[in-house]
Amino acid sequence: MTLRTYLIGNVCLECDGYLVPEKSLPGRQGRVLFAALAWERAHAVTAEEVADIVWDGAPPGSWQVALRSLVSKLRTALADLPEDVRIEHAFGSYQLRLPADAWIDVEAASAAVHEAEAAMGDGDLEGATGAALVANAIARRPFLHGEEGEWAARKQGELQEIRLRALAVRGRVALMNGDPTGALTDAEIIVEADPYRETAYVLLMSAHAAAGNSARAIAVYERLRARLADDLGVGPSPTTEAVFLEIVRGTR
Repeated sequence: MTLRTYLIGNVCLECDGYLVPEKSLPGRQGRVLFAALAWERAHAVTAEEVADIVWDGAPPGSWQVALRSLVSKLRTALADLPEDVRIEHAFGSYQLRLPADAWIDVEAASAAVHEAEAAMGDGDLEGATGAALVANAIARRPFLHGEEGEWAARKQGELQEIRLRALAVRGRVALMNGDPTGALTDAEIIVEADPYRETAYVLLMSAHAAAGNSARAIAVYERLRARLADDLGVGPSPTTEAVFLEIVRGTR
């Protein structure tokens, strides 16, 4: 028996063919509540913190009663799953308990990007690529689509960071494997999502240089330099400068 929990895309749980779909959860607030308890399952979350997440910092005056009712409805929605799937309440806190071998997509994405970076560090390009593909495939999908609360936005940001790290690994592997076009694609996605990430500009510069277009590589450097100077009042790092000089001198 393996319990699979999906927080990205449609929120749902699946266990040996039995499905608890998103529509079975108690409305929008129940969806957020389940996602919060599942994401934070490693530790208990105080009732106040849960209420703050569910009502996005503005819980109703009778939030304790409303939260207990919402938790009760969520427990009912999960009632047909194995008994080791439960919501515990003790000492004013809530915690979602799942089987030891439970799989959650957000945890799988985080583990995969760490695996990709470790494999890259060990020179295992095939392993790095495989793990990066997994991390990107999971993290690129929407988390709690339509939710704009602070907690949901923060978690969406964490997933985007996982995706950008995965793309960075994939781009570096592509460059090392003689595929500057693939590296360009990934680097451009990262720069668009995070226009201050110097490592992405370095990847983009290196990919242009590898494709035989040093002029475009230099233009990327000038774009970064101007952005950093205009927005942050700083210059590129020594590492970026070194890559730029290598490109100018034709040694990269």
